[in-house]
Amino acid sequence: MIVVTCSKEPGLKIQKYIQRIGNSLAGKPDLNLPEIRIRQPEILVKNLVQMPESAWWKYAFSREPMNGRFDDSMRYELYEKACECGRNEADRILKKYPKLSVEEIARQMGLNVLYPDIPQASSRILFADFAEPATIRIYQDGLSKGHALMENPLIQSYFRTQMDHEKQDISDVRIEDILIAHELYHVIEMKNQKIWTQSYQILLWKIGFIENRSPVAVLSEIAAMAFASRLNHLNFSAYMLDAFLVYGYSPKAACALYDEMQDSFEADRMYKKNALKLSRAVLF
Repeated sequence: MIVVTCSKEPGLKIQKYIQRIGNSLAGKPDLNLPEIRIRQPEILVKNLVQMPESAWWKYAFSREPMNGRFDDSMRYELYEKACECGRNEADRILKKYPKLSVEEIARQMGLNVLYPDIPQASSRILFADFAEPATIRIYQDGLSKGHALMENPLIQSYFRTQMDHEKQDISDVRIEDILIAHELYHVIEMKNQKIWTQSYQILLWKIGFIENRSPVAVLSEIAAMAFASRLNHLNFSAYMLDAFLVYGYSPKAACALYDEMQDSFEADRMYKKNALKLSRAVLF
């Protein structure tokens, strides 16, 4: 399920954030709403597609309910392992279905792919989800807004610079295929409980011989994003769609997410800089 949250205030659903922005525009100002500088969508795309997949770990873990249990070293290590898991699964699927589109792969694997207008009985912005036993739903409301943004020639050119050689035309980069691929990974997880993102658990507490362990929910999301990028032959993280697709609903909310992403990239740079200094100190 692809649901976007904004960590300007931890746990705040982007739908609620947009509602607060809407109230302010309607003359009911929310004095606690943070100031956000609005950028054009092509600026967001240009900068986000240039960020390597390895830079997204801080942003990804900010969505993890147990984030406080990890230090940055653990977050980065687990992020890398989850990405590797997702990429390996994508490579396996591509080897099995080398000539099929992502949607065709999903159907070949026995899944229905539906395109309803909006989610039923949901107050959240929801781009896609999986309904058991075998249905992936891509919601047209968000998808159509993404398609409208993709008509911008600059946005097309920025996406084009980050495609694998196997992708010859921007028309081959379909937002719906990225969303389908994300949900497809969760289907694979559901069918294979031994996959790393399902089998990995952390120790919450231990009393004598009694242990309480828990899976780490965000690892599934990280792997699904890496899986979606690899399955679509993209050289950027599918996480960038968080800001890109939300832009169609609210440029202000999208730019709040973009600011959060930029903060996480700066944290990534500092982490890697300090790690390099430490490794050099050990050598000498």
